[in-house]
Amino acid sequence: MAWARRIIGKVALSVGAGVGALVGYLAVLHYSGNFHLVLANELYRSAQISDADLRDYRSRFGIRSVLNLRGAAPGEPWYDEELAATKALGLTLVDFPMSASQEVGAEDAARLIAVMRAMPKPLLVHCKQGSDRTGLAVSLYLAAISGVSEEEAEGALSLWYGHFSVPYLSDAYPMDESWERLEAGLGFKES
Repeated sequence: MAWARRIIGKVALSVGAGVGALVGYLAVLHYSGNFHLVLANELYRSAQISDADLRDYRSRFGIRSVLNLRGAAPGEPWYDEELAATKALGLTLVDFPMSASQEVGAEDAARLIAVMRAMPKPLLVHCKQGSDRTGLAVSLYLAAISGVSEEEAEGALSLWYGHFSVPYLSDAYPMDESWERLEAGLGFKES
Protein backbone atom coordinates (compact mmCIF):
# COMPACT_ATOMS: atom_id res chain seq x y z
CA MET A 1 0.00 0.00 0.00
CA ALA A 2 2.88 2.37 0.76
CA TRP A 3 4.28 1.75 -2.73
CA ALA A 4 0.91 2.77 -4.27
CA ARG A 5 0.97 6.06 -2.34
CA ARG A 6 4.51 6.73 -3.53
CA ILE A 7 3.55 6.06 -7.16
CA ILE A 8 0.43 8.22 -6.90
CA GLY A 9 2.49 10.96 -5.26
CA LYS A 10 5.12 10.84 -8.00
CA VAL A 11 2.48 10.90 -10.74
CA ALA A 12 0.69 13.82 -9.07
CA LEU A 13 3.99 15.68 -8.69
CA SER A 14 4.87 15.06 -12.34
CA VAL A 15 1.46 16.22 -13.57
CA GLY A 16 1.62 19.26 -11.30
CA ALA A 17 5.09 20.16 -12.55
CA GLY A 18 3.95 19.80 -16.16
CA VAL A 19 0.89 21.99 -15.61
CA GLY A 20 3.02 24.52 -13.74
CA ALA A 21 5.55 24.65 -16.58
CA LEU A 22 2.77 25.13 -19.15
CA VAL A 23 1.14 27.91 -17.13
CA GLY A 24 4.55 29.56 -16.70
CA TYR A 25 5.24 29.36 -20.43
CA LEU A 26 1.85 30.85 -21.29
CA ALA A 27 2.49 33.66 -18.80
CA VAL A 28 5.82 34.41 -20.50
CA LEU A 29 4.04 34.55 -23.88
CA HIS A 30 1.47 36.94 -22.47
CA TYR A 31 3.94 39.31 -20.85
CA SER A 32 6.38 39.22 -23.78
CA GLY A 33 3.67 40.30 -26.22
CA ASN A 34 3.85 36.88 -27.92
CA PHE A 35 6.17 38.39 -30.55
CA HIS A 36 7.79 35.92 -32.94
CA LEU A 37 9.72 35.99 -36.17
CA VAL A 38 7.95 33.75 -38.71
CA LEU A 39 9.96 34.44 -41.88
CA ALA A 40 12.99 36.75 -41.61
CA ASN A 41 12.48 40.11 -43.32
CA GLU A 42 8.99 39.06 -44.37
CA LEU A 43 6.56 38.01 -41.63
CA TYR A 44 6.28 38.53 -37.86
CA ARG A 45 3.46 37.85 -35.41
CA SER A 46 2.43 39.26 -32.06
CA ALA A 47 -0.29 40.08 -29.60
CA GLN A 48 -1.77 43.59 -29.47
CA ILE A 49 1.08 46.05 -29.88
CA SER A 50 1.80 49.25 -28.02
CA ASP A 51 3.31 52.37 -29.53
CA ALA A 52 6.65 51.52 -27.88
CA ASP A 53 6.58 47.93 -29.17
CA LEU A 54 5.80 49.05 -32.69
CA ARG A 55 8.62 51.59 -32.67
CA ASP A 56 10.98 48.89 -31.39
CA TYR A 57 9.87 46.34 -34.02
CA ARG A 58 10.16 48.97 -36.76
CA SER A 59 13.68 49.82 -35.63
CA ARG A 60 14.92 46.24 -35.15
CA PHE A 61 13.07 44.38 -37.90
CA GLY A 62 12.14 47.05 -40.44
CA ILE A 63 8.39 46.43 -40.15
CA ARG A 64 6.62 48.24 -43.01
CA SER A 65 3.02 47.18 -42.47
CA VAL A 66 0.67 45.97 -39.76
CA LEU A 67 -2.32 43.67 -40.20
CA ASN A 68 -4.77 44.12 -37.33
CA LEU A 69 -7.09 41.10 -37.10
CA ARG A 70 -9.21 42.73 -34.38
CA GLY A 71 -10.78 45.12 -36.88
CA ALA A 72 -11.08 48.90 -36.72
CA ALA A 73 -12.25 50.22 -33.35
CA PRO A 74 -12.07 54.04 -33.37
CA GLY A 75 -12.36 55.43 -29.87
CA GLU A 76 -10.83 52.36 -28.24
CA PRO A 77 -7.48 53.29 -26.64
CA TRP A 78 -5.61 50.28 -28.08
CA TYR A 79 -6.81 51.08 -31.60
CA ASP A 80 -6.25 54.82 -31.42
CA GLU A 81 -2.70 54.19 -30.16
CA GLU A 82 -2.00 51.72 -32.96
CA LEU A 83 -3.45 54.02 -35.61
CA ALA A 84 -1.41 56.99 -34.36
CA ALA A 85 1.78 54.91 -34.13
CA THR A 86 1.48 53.47 -37.63
CA LYS A 87 0.78 56.93 -39.06
CA ALA A 88 3.71 58.49 -37.17
CA LEU A 89 6.05 55.76 -38.45
CA GLY A 90 4.71 55.86 -42.02
CA LEU A 91 3.52 52.25 -41.87
CA THR A 92 0.63 50.69 -43.72
CA LEU A 93 -2.18 49.58 -41.39
CA VAL A 94 -4.91 47.22 -42.58
CA ASP A 95 -7.83 46.30 -40.34
CA PHE A 96 -9.23 42.86 -41.14
CA PRO A 97 -11.89 41.90 -38.59
CA MET A 98 -11.92 38.27 -37.51
CA SER A 99 -13.39 36.51 -34.50
CA ALA A 100 -11.61 33.56 -32.91
CA SER A 101 -15.02 32.12 -32.04
CA GLN A 102 -16.30 32.04 -35.64
CA GLU A 103 -15.10 29.92 -38.53
CA VAL A 104 -13.40 31.63 -41.45
CA GLY A 105 -14.90 30.55 -44.76
CA ALA A 106 -13.12 30.07 -48.08
CA GLU A 107 -14.08 33.52 -49.42
CA ASP A 108 -12.83 35.36 -46.34
CA ALA A 109 -9.67 33.25 -46.28
CA ALA A 110 -9.02 34.13 -49.94
CA ARG A 111 -9.52 37.83 -49.14
CA LEU A 112 -7.16 37.57 -46.16
CA ILE A 113 -4.50 35.83 -48.25
CA ALA A 114 -4.82 38.49 -50.97
CA VAL A 115 -4.48 41.27 -48.38
CA MET A 116 -1.37 39.68 -46.83
CA ARG A 117 0.17 39.05 -50.25
CA ALA A 118 -0.29 42.72 -51.23
CA MET A 119 0.94 44.33 -48.01
CA PRO A 120 4.46 45.80 -47.88
CA LYS A 121 6.99 43.52 -46.21
CA PRO A 122 8.11 42.97 -43.54
CA LEU A 123 4.56 42.48 -42.28
CA LEU A 124 3.47 42.22 -38.65
CA VAL A 125 0.23 40.30 -38.07
CA HIS A 126 -1.54 40.59 -34.72
CA CYS A 127 -4.78 40.09 -32.82
CA LYS A 128 -5.42 40.55 -29.10
CA GLN A 129 -3.29 37.67 -27.76
CA GLY A 130 -1.40 36.70 -30.92
CA SER A 131 -2.48 33.07 -30.69
CA ASP A 132 -5.79 32.20 -32.32
CA ARG A 133 -6.70 34.59 -35.15
CA THR A 134 -3.03 35.37 -35.70
CA GLY A 135 -2.24 31.65 -35.73
CA LEU A 136 -4.78 30.97 -38.47
CA ALA A 137 -3.67 33.99 -40.52
CA VAL A 138 -0.01 32.96 -40.28
CA SER A 139 -0.91 29.37 -41.20
CA LEU A 140 -2.71 30.67 -44.30
CA TYR A 141 0.24 32.91 -45.20
CA LEU A 142 2.73 30.07 -44.84
CA ALA A 143 0.61 27.68 -46.90
CA ALA A 144 -0.69 29.98 -49.65
CA ILE A 145 2.09 32.53 -50.02
CA SER A 146 5.28 30.85 -48.80
CA GLY A 147 4.38 27.34 -49.94
CA VAL A 148 5.66 25.53 -46.86
CA SER A 149 4.62 22.03 -45.83
CA GLU A 150 1.27 21.33 -44.22
CA GLU A 151 2.96 20.46 -40.93
CA GLU A 152 4.94 23.71 -40.84
CA ALA A 153 1.92 25.84 -41.76
CA GLU A 154 -0.31 24.12 -39.23
CA GLY A 155 2.34 24.59 -36.54
CA ALA A 156 1.59 28.33 -36.50
CA LEU A 157 -1.77 27.47 -34.93
CA SER A 158 -0.47 25.65 -31.87
CA LEU A 159 0.06 25.77 -28.13
CA TRP A 160 3.63 26.93 -28.79
CA TYR A 161 2.11 30.34 -29.61
CA GLY A 162 -0.58 30.18 -26.92
CA HIS A 163 -3.35 28.64 -29.04
CA PHE A 164 -5.27 26.26 -26.78
CA SER A 165 -8.05 24.46 -28.56
CA VAL A 166 -10.31 21.68 -27.40
CA PRO A 167 -13.60 20.93 -29.17
CA TYR A 168 -16.61 22.28 -27.23
CA LEU A 169 -14.34 23.63 -24.45
CA SER A 170 -12.37 26.32 -26.24
CA ASP A 171 -13.83 29.46 -27.76
CA ALA A 172 -10.98 29.39 -30.28
CA TYR A 173 -11.74 25.92 -31.68
CA PRO A 174 -13.32 27.48 -34.81
CA MET A 175 -9.81 28.49 -35.88
CA ASP A 176 -8.85 24.79 -36.02
CA GLU A 177 -12.09 23.93 -37.80
CA SER A 178 -11.41 26.69 -40.33
CA TRP A 179 -7.91 25.38 -40.99
CA GLU A 180 -9.17 21.82 -41.45
CA ARG A 181 -11.83 22.96 -43.95
CA LEU A 182 -9.39 25.19 -45.85
CA GLU A 183 -6.45 22.76 -46.11
CA ALA A 184 -7.58 20.97 -49.28
CA GLY A 185 -8.01 24.29 -51.09
CA LEU A 186 -4.44 25.15 -50.12
CA GLY A 187 -3.09 22.06 -51.84
CA PHE A 188 -2.93 19.71 -48.87
CA LYS A 189 -4.83 16.78 -50.37
CA GLU A 190 -4.15 14.24 -47.63
CA SER A 191 -5.86 16.31 -44.92
